[in-house]
Amino acid sequence: MNDLSPDLVPKFGFSQRLIEGARDQSRVKGLTHEFYRYPARFSPSFVRGAIEAFTRPGDWVVDPFAGGGTTLVEAMAMGRNALGIDISSLSSFLCEAKTQILSDQDVSTYERWTESIDETINMHATSDHHEAYADAGYYRNLDGPEFWRLRKAIEQAISSVERLHRQQAHVLARCVVLKTAQWALDSRKTRPSVKAFKAQMYKQARLMLEAALEFRDQIDGLNLAVPPRAISLHRTTTGAESETAVTDICPPKLIVTSPPYPGIHVLYHRWQVDGRKEAPAPFWIAGKLDGAGSSYYTLGDRKNPGLQSYFDNLKSTFTSVAAMAGDETTIVQMVAFSKPDWQLPKYLEVMEECGLEEHRLWDAQLDDEDGRLWRDVPNRRWHAQQKSHAPGAREVVLVHRKSGA
Repeated sequence: MNDLSPDLVPKFGFSQRLIEGARDQSRVKGLTHEFYRYPARFSPSFVRGAIEAFTRPGDWVVDPFAGGGTTLVEAMAMGRNALGIDISSLSSFLCEAKTQILSDQDVSTYERWTESIDETINMHATSDHHEAYADAGYYRNLDGPEFWRLRKAIEQAISSVERLHRQQAHVLARCVVLKTAQWALDSRKTRPSVKAFKAQMYKQARLMLEAALEFRDQIDGLNLAVPPRAISLHRTTTGAESETAVTDICPPKLIVTSPPYPGIHVLYHRWQVDGRKEAPAPFWIAGKLDGAGSSYYTLGDRKNPGLQSYFDNLKSTFTSVAAMAGDETTIVQMVAFSKPDWQLPKYLEVMEECGLEEHRLWDAQLDDEDGRLWRDVPNRRWHAQQKSHAPGAREVVLVHRKSGA
């Protein structure tokens, strides 16, 4: 464990800002962050603090586990370029929806679609049954008679979106359907009426347009000669350093991410319906394909002895992350552990094997005995069965650079 070279240590204000951002427990909000409730999202304040501390406008920021796109949104809003990589096609869709800059023509097309919602969803009209998705199992646990009204409403909404020929309006409208369906189905004890579904869809359509325009205004207000851009890659991070889109922008100044947590189960790819039954519906609604079971998204089966598959995949992933990094790249992670007493040392050991060296750079006094920045995570959905002080309900900020840099 070394100190960062003086020119790379964050100024006190930025260091304090990063600490405050990491410990911020306020609800995720602002810009386009509320387009979808992605599991285990990390705080925009934390990402913002890291970007302020380690980058300047025009620099590149990379998130190798892009998830709900928080890093990409914050980077663009601060005049940085962003590259996100994620194995989930749902993540790639959300990154696109959250970072696109709407044109006035897109806005007009979208507003006409919004005004048609009431007549679009009509239980007396027919709907297009998406046979390919149904046959592939994407209707699973939504195919019973108790779901037919909501299922039909979603089908009708998707069909109306597919008639939109302007791509950005199409993506935003589809995201509205996704967000509304999540509200109607995911973890609800009772199902809303079709009337309530339509009202919620119209509400979300207006709110999401306001957010998208706020995002556009934020970027316009930067008055940059070259507007920032975001790239989203749907693939595993392992081996991504060889992709042209990656080699063209690397090494970035900052890699900031929140990887899957060892030993903690998160449903990145499913909704829970009708008594915690898992439904892959979000992929159908987004027009994407699911990858596989939960281990596909979480680096390994949490039941694997010693989490060996997790740490093997972690090493493979961060070997590629290290290959993307340069001598001036800072790597910032937010991680939690189900059993930190042995998992944290093992995690740090893997980082060392990948050629990454930990740095504890805080120039403000921390109250944590190990000199690392920890934060409590109360009331997160995947900690619902745990008390807030349980090990998995604490996250730690880890800062690394390439060994010898």
